[in-house]
Amino acid sequence: MDIINPATEKVIQSITTDDRLSVGKKVQKLKTGQQAWSKISIEERINILLRFGELVEEQVEMLAEVLTSETGKPLEQARNEVTGAHNRIVHIKENGTRWLRKETISSEGAVTEEIVYEPLGVVANISAWNFPYNVGYNVFLYALLAGNAVAYKPSEFASLTGLKFRELLWKAGVPEDVFECFVGGAEVGEMLLQADLDGYFFTGSYRTGRYIAQKVAPKLVPVQLELGGKDPLYVMEDVADVKQAAVNAAEGAFYNNGQSCCAVERIYVHETIYDAFVGAFVSEVASYSMGDPLQKGTFIGPVTRKEQLAVLQDQVQDAIALGAELKTGGKGKEGKGYYWEPTVLTNVTHHMKLMQEESFGPIIGIQSVKNDTEAVSLMNDTSYGLTAAVFSADKERAMRVLDQLSTGTAYWNCCDRVSPNLPWTGRKNSGLGVTLSYQGIRAFTQPKAYHLKR
Repeated sequence: MDIINPATEKVIQSITTDDRLSVGKKVQKLKTGQQAWSKISIEERINILLRFGELVEEQVEMLAEVLTSETGKPLEQARNEVTGAHNRIVHIKENGTRWLRKETISSEGAVTEEIVYEPLGVVANISAWNFPYNVGYNVFLYALLAGNAVAYKPSEFASLTGLKFRELLWKAGVPEDVFECFVGGAEVGEMLLQADLDGYFFTGSYRTGRYIAQKVAPKLVPVQLELGGKDPLYVMEDVADVKQAAVNAAEGAFYNNGQSCCAVERIYVHETIYDAFVGAFVSEVASYSMGDPLQKGTFIGPVTRKEQLAVLQDQVQDAIALGAELKTGGKGKEGKGYYWEPTVLTNVTHHMKLMQEESFGPIIGIQSVKNDTEAVSLMNDTSYGLTAAVFSADKERAMRVLDQLSTGTAYWNCCDRVSPNLPWTGRKNSGLGVTLSYQGIRAFTQPKAYHLKR
């Protein structure tokens, strides 16, 4: 399989993919290794994961360059991801033992009642390319913490990063028969769906997530899906600083080239500040430097997948045909690389694909609203339910809006943010299940109830 640099369209490296024979051997190896790994103390497993974190920190620059080379993520943002994901390891250190240890529920009377949290077994982590550290750590580190073995399939667009995970985990002390990489495209993922595994944890598109859930349903094993989003942001007229709100919203929309599950994908602005907000927003986006992702100062690099350029072009053409106004961008860049100009459209409506279908690129629509009631109606008009944000000086008013939205995460005066202390979960087509927080620690376990009569 050729690994393509999306900025140059050149082959970085060719790697050997797995086949049915190698997948079978690796799965069997993991089944054997998991038995021994589950008997290691939680404290020892935590120490190994801490060592992994140290190894990553020692090689941040190299790892960031690998990530940039295969995904096109601007280098500074790649570096931010590698270092920022470390908060998951800190969370594991501070909370792992607390939430995985045996619980005594009742010790009164003749029967003691206890809960023990046992690992699921061997789990598949079919991961994503847009934030391989963040979404990968959310699954495979917590799965290892709980005593599971992990069949890790990196996206074919982040395979080199996935192989680095394996290298450093093994070096840190995770046994080679407890974490293994499965390299390849959809055909390798299909082999994992057919394998005798004890759980499936997927990050990616709604279409693929739905397929996985249907495919493995007869196995009656846990399935968790972190899927897409069409995340809204509403700017109320009482914001303290319209320009700053525009700057923050633009970063939420265009960071990582807009390729984030929780990126701002549609913006609603109160009509009394609409023109001022749009002006400040367009000015901010116009200041973004687009180019070589390895060059210092680049904020917009290429999109990772060439096929996405056609999706963005279709959304722009559809919006303009239906009356939208193109404020900036709207086309690809001539020459090599999968570049798309940061694009802003106004006078948009929900009749347009731009405001209904996931974009996953550097493009945004901004719509005017008359009041909070209209904003709530439009924000809820989606098949997704990952995150939603409100910018306002009035917390109570913002909360009244946020409380009416069917989303897994709600933001007040911030957006595009993930914390290991809080559950990361989606509603509707944004997925099912939980990672992060104490719930994300226990997501990789199965409880066993003990009734112990004296």
